[in-house]
Amino acid sequence: MTPRPRFAAALLGVCIGTACAQAPPPRAPPRFPPASVWNQDVSALPADADSAAMIASSVAWGGDAAGSTRFQIDFSMHVLYRSWGGAVDTPLVEESDYYVPDCDTGERVPLPAVGAIEGSTDYTCDYGGEDCHLLVAAGDDLYESYHSSVDGDGLHSQCLVRWRLNFVYPPAGRGDGCTSADAAGFPIAPLIFGPDEVHAAMQSGGTLGHALRFILHNDRIRAGVYVHPASHVGAPSGPTGAIPYGARLRLKPTFDTRGYGAAARVILDTLKRYGMFLADGGSIPLSADDGLFQTHHWDDADLALDSYSLFGVRLDDFDVMPIGTPVPIDDCARNGAGDDVVFADGLDR
Repeated sequence: MTPRPRFAAALLGVCIGTACAQAPPPRAPPRFPPASVWNQDVSALPADADSAAMIASSVAWGGDAAGSTRFQIDFSMHVLYRSWGGAVDTPLVEESDYYVPDCDTGERVPLPAVGAIEGSTDYTCDYGGEDCHLLVAAGDDLYESYHSSVDGDGLHSQCLVRWRLNFVYPPAGRGDGCTSADAAGFPIAPLIFGPDEVHAAMQSGGTLGHALRFILHNDRIRAGVYVHPASHVGAPSGPTGAIPYGARLRLKPTFDTRGYGAAARVILDTLKRYGMFLADGGSIPLSADDGLFQTHHWDDADLALDSYSLFGVRLDDFDVMPIGTPVPIDDCARNGAGDDVVFADGLDR
């Protein structure tokens, strides 16, 4: 991992460049209620009866050969918080109606004065060629967008979703057939991890307390179906026996973590207890917050975590948890889940 500069450019027209002050430390990471599927302890569950066959069909991480140990981390996400102050209520400019009704329209997104889009140090991004995810937590709302960039007209996005963090979504999430800013229809921010969260778990000797997000090459993901809690088929092209979108994998309890650093062990122990969900197609398995806006940083001496810190973990070091019945639905039917939540102040916002 190449360390990023410890500053952030801000919303266009408000503050740009190295003179911008770094945002204040964020509050606790955005998480759903304890009863949500993402927070389920699966350490004692039996594996799916076809677990070994699914693992064998999906072969390895990314485009690597069978038996690859390249369990790599992608440090490119940023989780932003409206509570940092100076938030600008930014109109959404929809780049395409291709993902309607899957994605939310007519929104105004509270962008902090200091912030950045995935892979960038400010709010500009080449959304024609990159994923350019934007993740903003605003109280009990979580705004996540895909193919995002900000200019004088507002937030350009191909798909924006507003998640309700105080709501336990049903098995089909926001509706069968519906995508989100993540291909499988998942939320993103509650399934990644940052240096502040890992550092806190190191002090307590615990885990992160939630499942993680992971990806495989499209030709190693089962084509044409997904399993709950995923809600979208997407573009996988893998064989019938491969791991489908939405599957939860759990690191085997026998996996030896003693050769790893303290921060890496937190992540591995989390994978033993909560597992990880197959969320998208790509080449780097795990996704993390790069720490640009956090108090702690991955290159701090007590963390010392980089892209290669989890090397040695193979796909067949995991079990697939029971997947249930595969779903082939490709057309989105929103179920209204979370759309009518009334908050403690009596407002449905």
